[in-house]
Amino acid sequence: MKRMGKKGQKRTAIVFGGSGFLGSHVCDVLSERGFGVKVFDRTPSPYLQKDQTMIIGDVLDRQKVMKAVAGCDYVYNFAGVSDLNEATTKPLDTIRFNVEGNAHILDAAVGAKAKRFIFASTIYVYSEKGGFYRCSKQASELYIEECQRQYGLDFTILRYGTVYGLRADQRNSVYRYLLEAVTKGVIEYPGSGDEVRDYINVRDAARLSVDILGEPYRNQHIILSGAHPVKSKNMMMMIREMLDKKVRIKFQVKKKIAAHYELTPYSFAPKIGYKLTDRLYVDIGQGLLECLHEIYGDLKTKGADRHADPL
Repeated sequence: MKRMGKKGQKRTAIVFGGSGFLGSHVCDVLSERGFGVKVFDRTPSPYLQKDQTMIIGDVLDRQKVMKAVAGCDYVYNFAGVSDLNEATTKPLDTIRFNVEGNAHILDAAVGAKAKRFIFASTIYVYSEKGGFYRCSKQASELYIEECQRQYGLDFTILRYGTVYGLRADQRNSVYRYLLEAVTKGVIEYPGSGDEVRDYINVRDAARLSVDILGEPYRNQHIILSGAHPVKSKNMMMMIREMLDKKVRIKFQVKKKIAAHYELTPYSFAPKIGYKLTDRLYVDIGQGLLECLHEIYGDLKTKGADRHADPL
């Protein structure tokens, strides 16, 4: 069933960062639900569908952003530095792409009189952890909230937990663990293994990221994370058993990254977010198996050299 606006026109959504891991899955769901979809990214999407429009551009190019957003009802922003470790070593790039780039998209959404601005944030905004990545998301959230007060631009802020699944690359922790297990027979984990994460499959995250276009989620802060917390060492054990126990696991406590949380991202904060879950979701075991099949397929068709360096 097609989503129609006024006078029977199909509603249009633009997804900044739509060529990437989570963004491409959100584009798929939007198309499935009858939206017109524009994909804005610095590189062409390998997952672009026939009814989607690809726009090659940079979020720092304000004029191109303004032109791309014109006529769009819903504006999603998944663009910018999405890896916490990368943000730690590139704080200025993180400010430029995550804060300034988001401001350009916000300004364009206000000018286009968009119905909703949807922002990909993180559960780290509740924490003192997360380093420059968390800072950039907190700053962007404040700008989004102020735009709503000043200009009436409605928003939904999505605070994601640990997303994993198909189409990931080495910036994704679960992908790295699986790839190391398959290609090296060893998983090197920077921590004790007692760290707890709420893993959510990317297909579930994408579906819920479109569900929030409903009226109850207007001007809300929504947490999208897994239904059940999992200890990191249990995740490693699952991978080892799936590969018939031919994998060694090396927990490297001294290499633990200070910016990551251990048991919970939450420290006291006055802003409350509501966690959105679904009774139907991808079981983590099934999700890991899907990822393993994808990795094996890539290694077979493209060769192991594709995975030698971070993408």
